[in-house]
Amino acid sequence: MLIIATSTWGSAFIAGKFAVQSFEPATVAFFRFFGAAILLFPLMWLMEKDRKKPTLKDYGLFAILGLTGIAIYNICFFIATKQAPVIKSSLFIASNPVLIVLLSGLFLKEKITKNHIIGMFIALIGVVFIITDGHLLSLFQYGFEPIDFVLLGAVVSWALYSVVGKVVLKKFSSVESTTYAVAFGTMFLLPFASVETTWQEVQQASFTTWIAIAHMSIFVTVVSFVLYYNGIKEIGAAKASIFINVMPVSAVLMATIFLGETFTWAHGFGAAFVLSGVYVGTNAKLFKKKQFGKGSRKEIA
Repeated sequence: MLIIATSTWGSAFIAGKFAVQSFEPATVAFFRFFGAAILLFPLMWLMEKDRKKPTLKDYGLFAILGLTGIAIYNICFFIATKQAPVIKSSLFIASNPVLIVLLSGLFLKEKITKNHIIGMFIALIGVVFIITDGHLLSLFQYGFEPIDFVLLGAVVSWALYSVVGKVVLKKFSSVESTTYAVAFGTMFLLPFASVETTWQEVQQASFTTWIAIAHMSIFVTVVSFVLYYNGIKEIGAAKASIFINVMPVSAVLMATIFLGETFTWAHGFGAAFVLSGVYVGTNAKLFKKKQFGKGSRKEIA
């Protein structure tokens, strides 16, 4: 279930490429989550019989989730899918868990360990290789491309969504949190979609575009979430989070196969460093001192 879920998340990069051919980024995001909301509310009513009634403060937190993880993240995401190669977008966003660790330490007062620091440093090396395509000096000669700041916005907004989500999950289930976040995010996206898209453009959108949006609504947002949610129930969140690393690998492979994008040595090198950094930064057992035998001799695990 977990492999299917995270692999399907990777397909969002491919579907997004097709969807933005007919619509602007905010419009694609709006239709994706409008469709997902229609499916998620009945799902929540079926799965969560004993739901708690949200307070005004709870709705405020749900609104923050909708603004960061649904609206801002997806506007940045679909801008990136329109202007940047899928390989670059997916691998850049793969550094997300490291930033989540950092923000959790700053705002939730969670302990930042040696693993987190080493993991962030390793992932940073990978990100630099990805955005410069292996030409490190270009970073100093030309600086970041505009699309790199958009990708950075996606990473930061998703990290904020995850940190606030940790607070919300103390009271509400994952299904409830996601449903309310999607509802608020859809409302935030509506004004942008209304401004940038006309009814005529909606009518003229290609069949491929609607299939891509439907895929993201049904499979990427709803079905994959249910699979991932049940996977967490089976093996726990800690083990389940490891499978998130399947997402960028899936996206890269599908981009190479279906979009004909080139997988360079720099992408491979950067991917190895990003995924290694994520693994090191989120694995508490690495670099942990263990005691062996009856004596006091210690060894680095």
